[in-house]
Amino acid sequence: MDEMRKESGATELLQEKKQLNADTVAGDQSAVQENLEKYDTESRYRRPDGFWGKAIKLICIVFSLFQFYTAGFGVLPAQIQRPLHVFFTFVLIFLLYPSFASFSRKTMHWLDVLLAALAGSTMIYLVVNYEAILYRGGLPTTLDLIFGALAILFTFEAARRIGGLPIVLVALAFVLYAHFGKVMPGFLAHRGFSWTRIVNHMYLTTEGILGSPVGVSSTFVFMFILFGAFLNKTGLGKFFIDLALAAAGHQAGGPAKVAVISSAFFGTISGSSVANTVTTGTFTIPLMKSIGYLPHFAGAVEAASSTGGQLMPPIMGAAAFIMSDFIGVPYITIAIAAVLPALLYYMAVFIMIHMEAKRLGLRGLPKEQLPNTKKIFLAGGHLLIPLFVIVYMLIKGYTPLKAAFYSILWTVAVAMCRKNTRMKLSDIIAAFDEGARSSLGVAAACACAGLVIGSVTLTGIGLKLANGIVSLAGGHLFFTLVLTMITSILLGMGLPTTAKYIVLASMAAPAIQKFGVPVLAAHMFIFYYGIIADLTPPVALAASAGAGIAGANPMRTGFTALRLAVAGFLIPYFFVYSPELLMINASVANTTVPAATAIVGTVLLSFAAAGYWLRNLNLFERAVIFAASLLLIQPGWITDVVGAGVGAAMYLLQKMTLKNKA
Repeated sequence: MDEMRKESGATELLQEKKQLNADTVAGDQSAVQENLEKYDTESRYRRPDGFWGKAIKLICIVFSLFQFYTAGFGVLPAQIQRPLHVFFTFVLIFLLYPSFASFSRKTMHWLDVLLAALAGSTMIYLVVNYEAILYRGGLPTTLDLIFGALAILFTFEAARRIGGLPIVLVALAFVLYAHFGKVMPGFLAHRGFSWTRIVNHMYLTTEGILGSPVGVSSTFVFMFILFGAFLNKTGLGKFFIDLALAAAGHQAGGPAKVAVISSAFFGTISGSSVANTVTTGTFTIPLMKSIGYLPHFAGAVEAASSTGGQLMPPIMGAAAFIMSDFIGVPYITIAIAAVLPALLYYMAVFIMIHMEAKRLGLRGLPKEQLPNTKKIFLAGGHLLIPLFVIVYMLIKGYTPLKAAFYSILWTVAVAMCRKNTRMKLSDIIAAFDEGARSSLGVAAACACAGLVIGSVTLTGIGLKLANGIVSLAGGHLFFTLVLTMITSILLGMGLPTTAKYIVLASMAAPAIQKFGVPVLAAHMFIFYYGIIADLTPPVALAASAGAGIAGANPMRTGFTALRLAVAGFLIPYFFVYSPELLMINASVANTTVPAATAIVGTVLLSFAAAGYWLRNLNLFERAVIFAASLLLIQPGWITDVVGAGVGAAMYLLQKMTLKNKA
């Protein structure tokens, strides 16, 4: 009877799924939006009717058209492109996000209009006086300094409104450090800089607010976000969900595996852990609960799966584009490097879910209730073409900017091939509108992080902190990695992905590079742990979103998600000790063994974390298997053979005990 009820519940949920709106991919739009607003600050924007609603929409469309035009027909000089990008960002943030929580989100307040105009004027001033500022050559006028001071304050306020206080406090600490260097203790001390010098550096150069992060945001990042908005409007998200259901819905614990697969797919069009969790979780979490998964586990599965979306090529989070600019390698190099680690991460989550389903005796969904794979591909398979186009163009050497521009055109053209995916003019306009709104969080984070970068370049604090970490670790690589991991997770809590990467790239990555670790491996290391911070209690933003949808305890959900994502803690050590896993100086000969040991180590780690292999594992067995997985981190035949041997021995032990019981 219980099984019948479970199957009946699953059937009802699948019937409900048929009513999904193609634009939302994962459930009722109002439910998705409600959950987004609850857990994602970027989604808590004003929705006025009448004049201001139309005005904001028009500004968004103009913003997207400006970015689209410059991507296709030539980016303007940095001193013009970047200020205009920040101009639109400032105006939209101050109009869309109220000054105070008490302000209505249905009507416009005069204070926000005034602040939007003032904030925007600080960037227009740079555009209008572009040549004069260049001629002054670092000798600011009084008016320059006034507008510069206002720009810094408005950068803080914009970041606060859309991203919260943590990023503001971090950036403010760095700016204050730049001024009060003389009173700092020990190795942190420096000569200190006047407020005039700081304002000049942060505003009138491309080393502060308009630094490299905003440079990337105003080009590559915006276009890829816009590309994602167009893909979303075609219904590609729904295609991913249906495909995941067809592929894994019938397996043991099928809905949880659907969550893993669909969230991995969704990572190609979403760079936010929270947004991914809410969008796909609105559908997958109730489905998981219907077959017997506990609420906290269902929420944790979706959170762990969605967080990994930022690690999944070909379109990763915005931070990957900034990494490309920071370390001076093509984006396609980073995307290729991320393939194997991302697959290892999702393999581990998948295995742990499978083990949990086996332990609980959970079944999948009835096949007759699942979508037909052939029909799915006939209806929407063509929507994958733009993804292949963008990968092809990146491999062929096109810039990410051009690749995104042409891929958007391909998206519109391909969607027109079938009536069910055809984009109307209203859909195209909506995609331009959505793309601009989705870019605001990244742009604000980049502008605020620019203040961090500016402070680092002024004071040299990055190198000092790197030396401090290495010294504290006693000059050992492993302990340096551990300290860097802890630092990355702590700094990553509560910060947007883009901002956390920028901060960590300035402070933590140089410590690892001191040991001769390739720069890509060092930056991927801190990138991973910055993302894992989204699952780490007590903040655990993605886990909190999953818990909210599941009706579970956020803390319990967070720790469960952390256990499911435990491979994410191990994988970065693999590619630091074996850079070949990132395709660095890789060949078949030198990559095969590290890849094999990484796979075996990840599988063993999954069994240990799940507490189940062929049967339930006791605490001693889990500890032994965990130790075997760690042995496989360190390159070398001895550790590899011992680790694999211990794993094989534990497998045989389980087989023997099961045979004896039988």
